[in-house]
Amino acid sequence: MDQMQKEIISEMKTKPVIDTKEEIRKTIEFLKGYLKAHPFLKGFVLGMSGGQDSTLTSKLAKMAVDELNQEQGKSVYQFFGIRLPYGDQMDESDCLDAIEFVKPDKVFRVNIKDAVDASVTSLENVGVEVSDFLKGNEKARERMKVQYTIAAAHSLAVLGTDHSAEAVTGFYTKYGDGACDLAPIFRLNKRQGKQLLKELGCPEHLYNKKPTADLEDDKPQLPDEEALGVTYDQIDDYLEGKTVEEQAKKTIETLYIKTEHKRNPPVNIFDNWWK
Repeated sequence: MDQMQKEIISEMKTKPVIDTKEEIRKTIEFLKGYLKAHPFLKGFVLGMSGGQDSTLTSKLAKMAVDELNQEQGKSVYQFFGIRLPYGDQMDESDCLDAIEFVKPDKVFRVNIKDAVDASVTSLENVGVEVSDFLKGNEKARERMKVQYTIAAAHSLAVLGTDHSAEAVTGFYTKYGDGACDLAPIFRLNKRQGKQLLKELGCPEHLYNKKPTADLEDDKPQLPDEEALGVTYDQIDDYLEGKTVEEQAKKTIETLYIKTEHKRNPPVNIFDNWWK
């Protein structure tokens, strides 16, 4: 393992082997501790897509608020699950199965199609060409906007689903699904998230589901691994300190460097970025 791989693993906070029960407990305590430290908050909100990452984060959040309510002997905290389809979602049944598994205190369904289409039309009316890829970013940012509005209306914190196998490649939309107040599963890679879901009794078809951002109209349900040009098994191996084939290593490290700006706060005049 060379120096760059060591530095990336250190930044991503990954471990080659985890204790699933310990990681579940650690995450729940982290979420409970955040609410205790911010008494003006009454719980969490998260968009539920039916995929592995949102299902895991949602389940842990629901467990955290349930424990806090039990400890206090009253229902103070809630977890809201938000469905955010663009029109009709092809994997709607998976979303419903995830909701049944998590059992959020409240579920909202907000169809973002009209808002996204209006935004795209307004941009095109002033001569801005919105490609299918850019429209996908509009969808991601609209979804996050909705989550923050619901959070503000109900005194909730917005959760993110970013894990280390996603963070290392920057595979998310800046200020879209990359925006959140807390990122509870950062430090885990993809296969470790799957291990936690197995431990939690999640339906197998949800944690074995092929990951997809599903943002582009022209490429519906495009698998993440096809978009990235590297598999999650290769990314996970890399983050666990294992040797991966040279092309996969190059792809991961190139994506890491290219997307560094996504993992950093906005640049200000005091940052020595030019040196």
